[in-house]
Amino acid sequence: MPNVQLLNQQGAVIGELQLSEEVFGVPVHQQAIFDAVVAERAGMRQGTQKAKTRAEVRGGGRKPWRQKGTGRARQGTIRAPQWRGGGVVFAPTPRSHAIKVNKKVVRLAMKSVLSEKVRENAFIVLDKIELDNFKTKSFVEVLNNIKADGKVLVVLNDANPNVELAGRNLPNVIIHNVNHISVYQVLNADCMVLTQDVVSHYEEVLK
Repeated sequence: MPNVQLLNQQGAVIGELQLSEEVFGVPVHQQAIFDAVVAERAGMRQGTQKAKTRAEVRGGGRKPWRQKGTGRARQGTIRAPQWRGGGVVFAPTPRSHAIKVNKKVVRLAMKSVLSEKVRENAFIVLDKIELDNFKTKSFVEVLNNIKADGKVLVVLNDANPNVELAGRNLPNVIIHNVNHISVYQVLNADCMVLTQDVVSHYEEVLK
């Protein structure tokens, strides 16, 4: 059963937390992670691209010149793709890029990336994350105390306006609610900072 140190905001060790083997001791399933990340990134695409085909471009109803006798190449419309101002061949249309992935696969992927963060010692658990104000300086001090370096993913269980406001000005810090965390975000972060409540939430939801 994996264990992690429980820290306070000053960076002092105040205890040890036993993590669930079912959630935080899972071997890496690369295919599940790949499928989940591809689906998440595909879902980020707007899919609003649009160009007009020759059928949709205005004009071009009349044949520009007669079929034979001019010495020029035959043309049926000035809106054909080879003409300036003509339609686009196989023009893109608005569509959904969504890829379906089974819920079990997504859960397995999330357990895999969380377990890997624990094994890499990139999983920092605090007893609580609280700030008296929403100053960025105060939040940076907490991150320095707990030695959270690089890209930091801070996971909150409840709305915390002070922490959210203090951290949103930091380019390498992402703060999200536990219900809105994706596999890609965990995978992309150098370290995770979360509270005991978030750990309990994951153990309850991902078992």
